[in-house]
Amino acid sequence: MSVLINLSIFPTDKGISASPYVARVIKMLEDSGWPFALNSMSTNIETAEMSDALELIQKAYDVLSADCDRVYAVVTMDIKKGEIGRIKAKVESVNSKLR
Repeated sequence: MSVLINLSIFPTDKGISASPYVARVIKMLEDSGWPFALNSMSTNIETAEMSDALELIQKAYDVLSADCDRVYAVVTMDIKKGEIGRIKAKVESVNSKLR
């Protein structure tokens, strides 16, 4: 199975710049070993099971909730039976059609 997650999560009570808090979530993702891609508005992550995806979302919240009183999150998922590796393959598929 491949679970693609599009996650945007940040505190709303810490001022205008969320980057220090987003960096904490990204560090957690690096430590998780799951593939991810940081974008300007969100982060794409791929896991092999729904339980792994939900665990990462919980960990992302936990990283922020320790010192943030209000956390905003938007999560979308694309769940497909089959092999993991779509986080890169989907982008490569579109790029190949541009040439």
